[in-house]
Amino acid sequence: MRVASLMSALLLALLLGACGFHLRGQNAFALPFQTLYVQSANDYAPFIVELKRAIEASNVQIADSPEQAQLTLHIVSELTDKQILSLSGGGRVREYRLQYRVSLRVYDHKQQDWLAPEEITLRRDFSYDDVQILAKEQEEAMLYQNMRGDAVQQILRRLNHAKQPQQAAP
Repeated sequence: MRVASLMSALLLALLLGACGFHLRGQNAFALPFQTLYVQSANDYAPFIVELKRAIEASNVQIADSPEQAQLTLHIVSELTDKQILSLSGGGRVREYRLQYRVSLRVYDHKQQDWLAPEEITLRRDFSYDDVQILAKEQEEAMLYQNMRGDAVQQILRRLNHAKQPQQAAP
């Protein structure tokens, strides 16, 4: 009985590994560079800390200066926004739309873009009830945290496909 359950667990692990399955948060990225400098307005912002951690998990060293790195990832801006999506008949807020935007650019020592300047925009809608203020504040914070994690994963996917610019023929 014990051998059969061990064999079935081993077979399941082999099947999942063969199809490319990996746990969420476990990076399967082989980035095309070894060192990266992350330039941002605030090196200790939660987004930057999470981004650096994910990059290091991809076996890329975070450099202390742009001169020490092959590429520079410039986080131009990180913005959050909250908009009223709908109101009740009594004029109270029923739904909000949260928006999270990150602008970035990736370039080398010669200022050649490996990734053109771009913006990642994420949106989440959530219902609001002013009777449950604390719970809805926690839900909002959790949604922003999830969007931050999604933005980090999108940046890693973009970095995975970054390519050195083609040199113009003389």
